[in-house]
Parts: sequence; C-alpha cells; structure tokens
Amino acid sequence: MQERLQKLLAQAGYGSRRACEEFIIAGRVRVNGQTATLGQKADLSVDRVTMDGKALPKAESLTYIALYKPRNVLSAAEGQDDRETVRDLVPVEGHLYPVGRLDFDSEGLILMTNDGELTNKLTHPRFGHEKEYRVLVARRPDEKQLEAWRRGVVLEDGDKTMPADVVFISSSGKGAWIRVVMGEGKKRQIREVGKLLGLPVVKIIRMRIGTLKLGNLKPRAWRYLTADEIADLKGEEKSQGAVAKFSRKPAQKRPWSKDKPKEPLPKKPGRPSKKSTMY
Repeated sequence: MQERLQKLLAQAGYGSRRACEEFIIAGRVRVNGQTATLGQKADLSVDRVTMDGKALPKAESLTYIALYKPRNVLSAAEGQDDRETVRDLVPVEGHLYPVGRLDFDSEGLILMTNDGELTNKLTHPRFGHEKEYRVLVARRPDEKQLEAWRRGVVLEDGDKTMPADVVFISSSGKGAWIRVVMGEGKKRQIREVGKLLGLPVVKIIRMRIGTLKLGNLKPRAWRYLTADEIADLKGEEKSQGAVAKFSRKPAQKRPWSKDKPKEPLPKKPGRPSKKSTMY
C-alpha cells in the first residue's frame, strides 16, 4: 500500500513527520533512483526508497510488545559484548527496538517495537511523556528531601532536573518505597538524585510509560499490546466497540399519564417553614 514518504521515513526511525518533510525538501530522499518531491507516495513492497543513499527496509507489519526487563540485562537491540539484551528475551522475527532506555541494574517495563514514528513520539523531550517508577531507597525520606526532589535537583554536571511527582509509599526495613513520576529521563537520573539527597537507591522498577502499564508481567515475561493500548500511546481514538463498553445508557424519564396530574414532591421531614425561626 502506498504511503506518503514522510510517514515511511518516520516509521523507519528518521524522526517526526515534520522533520522528514525537511529531508525531502532538501533532496536527501530518492524513490527508485529519482529525487523525491514533497507529497509523493511510495510502496516499500515494490519501491526502493533511500535516505542519504541508505535504503529503507521493506515493509513489515508493525509490532508492539510490552516486556518486563529484569536486572542485569541491556536495554539494546544488539549487544557489544556477551551480556544479555532485551532483544534476546523476545523470540519474535523482524526488527524490534526498545523505546527509551532502562539502566542495566534497573528493571521493569520496556516497550519493544519497529514503529519508528511512535518511538520518536515517546522519547522526544518536547512531548513530555510521563514515566512512572517504584523506587526503593536505603533510608526513610523526610518531607524536606521529598520536597527537594519534587522541585528539581542540580546534578553534578550542573544540569537541574525538572519538577517531578514524588510520593512516599511505604516503609521497608530501614528504607522505604517511593513513587517517582517524571517527564524526562537523563542517564541514571533517579540514582544520582537519590545520592545527592542522601537517599541511596537500592532498586528501581519502571511501572509505566505514558499510558502503557507494566501490569501483572513478571521478570523476563512479555506480551503483545492490545489495539486500545496502541491507540492510547499514539493519542488516537479507540475503536467504537471499546468505547461502547464504557458507555452508560441515558436515564429514562418517568412516563406520566396525560389524564393523571403530576404529584407534588413530598417535603423533607424536619425542615422548618419559612415563618418559623429557630434559636
């Protein structure tokens, strides 16, 4: 099926559709050897589309998988050493890449997909998609420490973190579980912030990416996303059937007989009349 070139480029991971339009205008995109024009369409199953001379992969169905990444697994499609990667945990054919990164010693939700356009939308800072973490710290935080985390902390490189939603959950021995929700993701940000606030981080579990939740997945387990989950991540409307499940029937009016006059509503008991005065 033919699609606009900027959409094909975005799905291949070259950026947003707007950015890909600029590539076409700049003459960096070719279709079957000819310089492409803005608005042009192509079918990757029959056409050869190149970006700076590199061919886009042949069309394949889009795949969306939620994975529970355990600790000591790399958030990468390919490893540079003998360490296990998230791609090793998903025995599905085709190109799949993790959306965003999760530290080697952290665990939790990872989205695996070949949809480059969605990947860009979920990882670009300007979209500000929330990520939720359950964090175990070695000491019980006081309100002053939590409030500092919420406002933002100046890191060792001089960069200040954006405001975050930080809530105490429960005690755990000498430490505590807290929930951290933020719209950015600097490298090892949670661990560095905890260290600077005197709250050494023991464990990090990512519970949510945007609207996608970890749910009941166990470490190393994975599942395909539902159609509604994909639509939510993309900001699209759900299918009519899904909406109908949550719709309620409108309240029906009481049928009144034409021959029978409406009965007045009974007065509430104990309510004083306007003439009486209570002291």
